[in-house]
Amino acid sequence: MGNLVDEGSGFVSGFIATIGRANVGKSTLINRMVGQKVLIVSEKPQTTRNKITCILTNEDCQCIFLDTPGMHKPRHRLGERMVRAARESLNEVDIVLYLVDGTAPVGRGDRLIADELKGLKTPVLLAVNKIDLVSVGEVEKVCREYGALGEFEGVFPVSALHGDGLADLLSAIKSLLPPGPKYYPDDMVTDRPERFIIRELIREKVLHLTREEVPHSVAVDVEEMEPRENNLVYVRASLYVEKESQKGILIGRQGRMLKEIGRLARGEIEGLLGSKIYLDLWVKVKEDWRNREGSLQNLGYGEL
Repeated sequence: MGNLVDEGSGFVSGFIATIGRANVGKSTLINRMVGQKVLIVSEKPQTTRNKITCILTNEDCQCIFLDTPGMHKPRHRLGERMVRAARESLNEVDIVLYLVDGTAPVGRGDRLIADELKGLKTPVLLAVNKIDLVSVGEVEKVCREYGALGEFEGVFPVSALHGDGLADLLSAIKSLLPPGPKYYPDDMVTDRPERFIIRELIREKVLHLTREEVPHSVAVDVEEMEPRENNLVYVRASLYVEKESQKGILIGRQGRMLKEIGRLARGEIEGLLGSKIYLDLWVKVKEDWRNREGSLQNLGYGEL
């Protein structure tokens, strides 16, 4: 139940689904909009696996962004659920924000997503991202080419990384949101619990440090989190892979890879919790977990 706002106050609120191909910068854009890092970011495709709610609250609005998994051709059950979660979000929101990569030519994947959006009654805004990497003289041309994909309420060149163009995009979002309540408290930036965010922060470091099939074969489960003496929080997490060979890669020679994952994750988790942590990481094999219903449920991918 949202907090009541006086009628006539001009306050607007609503839900915005971000959609686009994998690796176009959806998580980076939402982090920039919200003003802090809530979502993990990686150059690797299919970084986002769950539909995650992120909240921006200003004096005159509350924008609730849904970061959806990137649209892609699924190769396993997890991938099928990710694509389904992205599609379902389109019917649950007040606005759809379609994000494309301005450094890449319009491709088949962009056209397929645009075709899916054509039947929607929900207003669609198009954001052409990564314009910081496009020459000034080409920006208008790129926006025109992507804008020809469909009927959009507006086309906005933006840089999610640097924040360029996001003020104009936010103004357009606010103009399309209906009058409404504050659904969440002012200081809340996500509805996901701390364990979920810790899990994702650890997985982000795996994505940064590993290559080939390993990063996409890893799931993280935070199995224990409890306060200890001297304001220390003990966190035990298991990193699940699909093959014994992947386990060896993730641990690394003399445990170096696992230690580096822990070192990088520890600092961000301490910032999240506001206290020192002891991060206890384990690597385990759960064969073909991305295609096994029970494993998907147990690892938090039952409902995306």
